[in-house]
Amino acid sequence: MGGGAVEVRWRPVLTSAEAIRRRVLEANQDDSCIGLIAWMHTLSPAKMWIGGMSALQKPLLHLHTQAAEALPWADIDMDFMNLNQAAHGDREFGYIQTRLGVARKTVAGFVTHPPVRESIGAWIRATRGAAALRSLKLARFGDNLRGVAVTEGDKVEAERRFGVSVNTYGVNDLVAVVDAITDAEVDALTAEYDDTYAVAESLRPGGVARNSLRDAARIELGMREFLRDGGFGAFTTNFEDLGGLRQLPGIAVQRLMADGYGFGGEGDWKTSTMLATIKAMGRDRPGGTSFMEDYTYHLVPGEEKILGSHMLEVCPTISTATASCEIHPLGIGDRADPVRLVFTADPGTAVVLGITDVGDRFRLVANVVDVVPPDAPLPRLPVARADWEPRPDFTTATTAWLTAGGQHHTVLSTAIGPEEIADLAEMLHTELLLIDEDTRLRAFSNEIRWNQAYFRLAQGL
Repeated sequence: MGGGAVEVRWRPVLTSAEAIRRRVLEANQDDSCIGLIAWMHTLSPAKMWIGGMSALQKPLLHLHTQAAEALPWADIDMDFMNLNQAAHGDREFGYIQTRLGVARKTVAGFVTHPPVRESIGAWIRATRGAAALRSLKLARFGDNLRGVAVTEGDKVEAERRFGVSVNTYGVNDLVAVVDAITDAEVDALTAEYDDTYAVAESLRPGGVARNSLRDAARIELGMREFLRDGGFGAFTTNFEDLGGLRQLPGIAVQRLMADGYGFGGEGDWKTSTMLATIKAMGRDRPGGTSFMEDYTYHLVPGEEKILGSHMLEVCPTISTATASCEIHPLGIGDRADPVRLVFTADPGTAVVLGITDVGDRFRLVANVVDVVPPDAPLPRLPVARADWEPRPDFTTATTAWLTAGGQHHTVLSTAIGPEEIADLAEMLHTELLLIDEDTRLRAFSNEIRWNQAYFRLAQGL
């Protein structure tokens, strides 16, 4: 089904309200259970599901299928009709879910058909992300960038809504761990850099900037130890608050993201949580997922596209090329020149996802895009980057994004698609505004207005 390394466990048929309730409570208490799939082989009276559905705390997929793909026309009698009543039982089940306001995904069709399996796989990936988010711990090294609004947010509501725990640590708490890293550990990691990347001559053994590479390796080792020992799956940094760090973490952040950690620049913990979530969803899938920022535009008529990047921190999983390990000056942070990996994202379909706090709730904004090669080489841009064409077109997509209040920091993923994002939003009971090839601005603006009313009313439901 393409859901990744997830075990699906069959459970016996449930035939009573008490059995259903107990099975749901069992699933709720089982940390290894990330979701439930239910289907009605025959009639399943809806009232027997009230207790179980009212107690449900895990994501639910309603699979509307049946035991046989084809009807045995010549042999059908009333015994067959009475036994093979998925059409009946699932309508009972669908009714009670709707009556109780149960969030779920419904997938209809025979279970072996590719579209059905693909849709189930998308849901499984979303449940994996939701489960990762529920237990996520995030370390903020320093605070948010001063004067920036969109990276702020309600951390208490984030923990109540999503389960993520967001806490701040002084940067020098990290520095103490970094400074305790041994030279032998640094030697081993710099040798790994030498073997893995196209390392600039100045950074290679004997090069004039070799010590900068060693400093970068020490920062990576210290960050890994701090995050590992604290059980953290995501983190943030801020170039305005670097304490005793000798350089802004670049290659360290990139390699940690490649290993599945969430990250947000300038203290952007919301994007960091989403990156960790999408990383979990896209694990073992082709493509990659990275922290990203819409940086600048190419506005030639008919050729409009967005050049995305960040100062240093773009994840190498979005490229299959060997990254170049380089050192260049950085005009912010007031520290030594930082080491970073430089590469260009592979072409392909992707989703750009942002999360904002709009005051009374969180909002997800997503845009389906096509990552394309740059129109020309970028010899003077010493950072990793991605170039993309937003759907349905530049004007519609950017206008819709701005209308939705989408932020400039995002998650770019070529590993998951809009179906997984929609499933995740349903599981999290969180608003999603999707911009894709079907988006029309008037309808999109109306959707925002309707959502405003619905989600305010839903707070009390």
